[in-house]
Amino acid sequence: MMAVISIIFIITTFSVMAYQPMNKQQHVTDAYNSTLSTLRWARDQAAADMRIYCVTFTAPGTITVTQNNPGGPLLVTTTLPSDITFHVEPGVPTSPTVAPTTPDGFGTAAYAFDLDQAIGGGGATIYFYPDGSAQDAAPNGGNIDNGVIYFGRVGDLTSSRAITVWGSTSRLRGWRLYQNGGGVLWRQQ
Repeated sequence: MMAVISIIFIITTFSVMAYQPMNKQQHVTDAYNSTLSTLRWARDQAAADMRIYCVTFTAPGTITVTQNNPGGPLLVTTTLPSDITFHVEPGVPTSPTVAPTTPDGFGTAAYAFDLDQAIGGGGATIYFYPDGSAQDAAPNGGNIDNGVIYFGRVGDLTSSRAITVWGSTSRLRGWRLYQNGGGVLWRQQ
């Protein structure tokens, strides 16, 4: 009986140890999927409702969607898993032109919310318009809003993910950071 209990205890211990990395990876995947689906929903609803939808990112891990402006009616709130935050992990590529580059060559990875590229970057709000564009917070829209949103687990470089927004078409692209020999590089998901 003691031998059976010992074997069960050993199997349980190994199962729990094997589950922890999978659970951490699942949190990153959930954060990526939640962020991308919230952005897609806002973009699609802007076109369907013929209204402006405002998406605001707030550290450490909240996304809100409102109509017309940040003070408009709250439509959706998305929260990332508690161990995943919007941040730029030290060690990610920071050049938009020299390989390895930032996702889609946008910005320098200086900000977790690196939107508003036309006016210097760093914005945390994006407006999806009924015409299919994504614009910045300038009065009455104004600038096409290309940019990147970075997130991952603090202290875990390869958990880093990014989503790029192409302002003229509001195209969204997901990115994952991979080890590449002695360095890292972004690959589109």
